[in-house]
Amino acid sequence: MAAYKTIKYEPVSFSDQEMVERSAEFYHFMNLRRTVREFSNKPIPESVLQNILLTANTAPSGANKQPWIFCVVTNPETKQKIRQAAEQEEFENYHNRMSEEWLEDLAPLGTDWHKEFLEMAPCLIVVFKKSYDLVGSKKKKNYYVQESVGLACGFLLAAIHHAGLVSLTHTPSPMNFLQQILNRPENEKPFLLIPIGYPAIEIQVPDISRKKPEEFLIYYK
Repeated sequence: MAAYKTIKYEPVSFSDQEMVERSAEFYHFMNLRRTVREFSNKPIPESVLQNILLTANTAPSGANKQPWIFCVVTNPETKQKIRQAAEQEEFENYHNRMSEEWLEDLAPLGTDWHKEFLEMAPCLIVVFKKSYDLVGSKKKKNYYVQESVGLACGFLLAAIHHAGLVSLTHTPSPMNFLQQILNRPENEKPFLLIPIGYPAIEIQVPDISRKKPEEFLIYYK
């Protein structure tokens, strides 16, 4: 096995009390995060976009292959094309593909096939997953792609919230139109569509609740 290079790790260290305070503060901050579908047209500073995407790129990945591509779409014409294609698929979903149970679960959230936010938001981040890399004409396999890209998207959503912006996760199905509109290569497949921006003035969001610890947390001591 070939030798691998290492560097010294400099751990971040806090006292027990600081850890309690910081973890509680972070939880309460993240608990304020909500899915938002109404956006201001205020542009996002490019440096902010760069920083939140740099943060997403720090996520762990299988064999450190980092099998993701983030496409940043701000062009109005391109956003319009994405909206039109997404609404075409979503119309089919809501009228022909989704089960009654699925529609009932979505009803409290007030969603339908109209996706105005795809043009309203100043920026769309389209996340692509790469099952393999292309090195010349040779395919190089990536590992745990779904899990790795999912982790990167989690980092991205936290970074968006931390920057004071809002977002939503949109998963039109099928999503192949994103590959076509953005002219992405064959080894990249759409994973997630994330409109981001500043919230519109005086918006309302669904009154939802989060699971209590006893509903999702199991300790083995």
